[in-house]
Amino acid sequence: MDHCCHSKQQELEKTAKEHKKVLWTVLFINLIMFFVEISFGILSQSIALIGDSLDMLGDAITYGSSILVVGMSTLRKAKVAKLKAWIMLIFGLTIAVRCIYRAFNPVIPTFEIMFFIGMMALIANVVCLFLLTRHRNDDINMRSVWICSRNDIIANTSVLVAALVVLYFESGIPDLIVGTALTVLFIRSANGIFKDVANSHSER
Repeated sequence: MDHCCHSKQQELEKTAKEHKKVLWTVLFINLIMFFVEISFGILSQSIALIGDSLDMLGDAITYGSSILVVGMSTLRKAKVAKLKAWIMLIFGLTIAVRCIYRAFNPVIPTFEIMFFIGMMALIANVVCLFLLTRHRNDDINMRSVWICSRNDIIANTSVLVAALVVLYFESGIPDLIVGTALTVLFIRSANGIFKDVANSHSER
């Protein structure tokens, strides 16, 4: 019995180390891309890029908080997951305000910057999603960070599509539409994590 418990403990410690290694890697990637996207988002006057940069920052914060709770109780992990949901919600509302402002002050963003930086972000997030996928069902903590990474792929693809449509129509409306879509994505994802947290409480 003692041998069984010891083996289980070793397995849990190994899993915790793997989680931390993956989370530190994706945190580093997202933090770099936040600074890249926010800088070029402002330069190109693209709401889509700015929104995506906030998503990157939110993910970096999410991964950092997730590292803190690796190996901790389900209750603590649920609390951190809830914090992640609130961060998503706040960022979603921030982009919503920006979209409303841009609707009354239209600007055509720079296509070249939008597309190139959007492609960089997509590649970065594909790498992150690949690293996180094998751990997505380990616990609520890893599940929530995987959801964040999956959403990034959707957001990045939307930015690229918006850039192409901006080029074709020479209009800032596609950028505004993607910004609005990111708002919806943030809010829906936050709601999904809130539900996961509620379910984890009900299962206890």
